[in-house]
Amino acid sequence: MMWPDGEAVCPDCGTKNPYYLASQKRWKCRNGLCARQFSVKVGTIFEDSPISLKKWLPAMWLLCNCKNGISSYEIARDLGVTQKTAWFMLQRLRLALKDDKASKLGGSGPVEVDETAIGPNVRKMHSDKRRARMTAMHGKSKVIVMGMLDRDARQVRAKVVPNVTRETLQNAILTAIEKKSTVYTDRWVGYDDLATKDYIHETVNHVEEYVRGQVHTQGIENFWSLLKRGLRGTYVAVEPFHLDRYVDEQVFRFNLRKKHTDLSRFKAALKDIVGRRLTYAELTGRLAPAA
Repeated sequence: MMWPDGEAVCPDCGTKNPYYLASQKRWKCRNGLCARQFSVKVGTIFEDSPISLKKWLPAMWLLCNCKNGISSYEIARDLGVTQKTAWFMLQRLRLALKDDKASKLGGSGPVEVDETAIGPNVRKMHSDKRRARMTAMHGKSKVIVMGMLDRDARQVRAKVVPNVTRETLQNAILTAIEKKSTVYTDRWVGYDDLATKDYIHETVNHVEEYVRGQVHTQGIENFWSLLKRGLRGTYVAVEPFHLDRYVDEQVFRFNLRKKHTDLSRFKAALKDIVGRRLTYAELTGRLAPAA
């Protein structure tokens, strides 16, 4: 996947057919002006990791195919690494599961749109922890995640959003859903006037009913239940600034759950490891992520 023609290529100067240093299990560029030493992990999410691919690839397989996710403690036990290392590995792997090239939803079939709040029950928290959380999140106790489900294609798009205002929600819809598509939502005011933006918009009032013929949001509600089951049952405590990667993980498994085998899901994830880096400093907030 790194080198489709079967020949290693220097990541700096592009020179082919480098020397292979068997003792170090890496290549060295033949270009005397470059002389770069590199491995197959350069330019991927595995770059600069002392952990071998014999541990990285089983971790990716487990993350892609465990229905409710897999915790860092279980990865640590299975692969013989520390829990901190396993946590960092999983965060890097989740970056590879993010779909940046997804096509727009809708067109032929209806699209369900909904949002949900994810976070702890603050009434059950210690007052000190509750105060610290509210301060860190500027008075908010939970994180908002917005989701869209194409009912015919059975494909989901979901992401963390800052709020549930009309501007935020409708901008997300304009970006992800084709014009003239049928959109089903609840009666939240953030979805008002969608019909004026070239959509066929129908709503269901959850105060009175949940389903009215074909008009409902039960499909995306099903996705929310799967997401929250994994967060509460497997991961237990997820910080708000890491939540987007956990959402990407669940979206990946949901979109590939039908007509895909464990192997095909693994290969789909492996195709997106190139050109993505996540350092520990970026992950922990010590360094701003690269643009």
